[in-house]
Amino acid sequence: MTQPIERTAPAPAPAPARIGQGTAVEQSRAAAEVQAAVVVAQQCPRSLQGALAEMRESCRQTFLAERAFFRYSRAGSTVTGASVHLARELARCWGNVQYGLVELRRDDEFGQSEMQAFAWDVEKNSRNSSTFIVPHRRDTKGGPKQLTDMRDIYENNANNGARRVREAIFAILPPWFVEEAKELCSKTLRDGGGKPLPQRIADAIRVFEGLGITADRIEAKLGRPSAKWTEHDVAQLIVTYKSLQRGEITADEEFPAAPVTAEEITGHAPAADGGA
Repeated sequence: MTQPIERTAPAPAPAPARIGQGTAVEQSRAAAEVQAAVVVAQQCPRSLQGALAEMRESCRQTFLAERAFFRYSRAGSTVTGASVHLARELARCWGNVQYGLVELRRDDEFGQSEMQAFAWDVEKNSRNSSTFIVPHRRDTKGGPKQLTDMRDIYENNANNGARRVREAIFAILPPWFVEEAKELCSKTLRDGGGKPLPQRIADAIRVFEGLGITADRIEAKLGRPSAKWTEHDVAQLIVTYKSLQRGEITADEEFPAAPVTAEEITGHAPAADGGA
């Protein structure tokens, strides 16, 4: 006779022993406050033409265009896309949008924070939010590192939450509005603020040399000498430079150094076959 197999229920996820301040604030939000925000937004509706004009003007600015995209490496491939900086600016231009990142509770015993990222179009009453757990750990080359310093934990939470805030904002904005902004920012990068292309190439080489990346490494990456770089090449270099500054990628990942040959080590070329 076959004996029944006993199955044990999975252990419940650890929960903090107390409610944090962020959770208490979120739980105490009054319905009257929410209703008032919607009423005010409906009494002062956005102007579609005004939002478009403001977005187009912002995306023509080099300062925004240079921060509008991110770039990082994952599993041997490169991931690119619109950044949280562009998302926040588009939310401002669209108007009547609230967004943010809230730490609902922090559990130091289990080393994790419960976070919520949200974006809310109060005029249309369209809201997108996500709740997620951020471990108090940071990935390093030597493996995960546990974070105990309060500032490190805060920065780790903010970095992990910025991606969710970006996606929440993009989720409530019209796709055509976002796509036009991305195209305009790309065009601004290619135009380079009216600077001649040779000057932009020289400026790009100079700023990369400040990071210890020589021109020959950039040329090897792009597959052609600097004299043949295009506006698109320089625009991509700007995105790469900003990602390097933010720590999203490393110089060795993006611009691998050429291997040292035997001739360079010895200073002598190899002898020809049959040579004395």
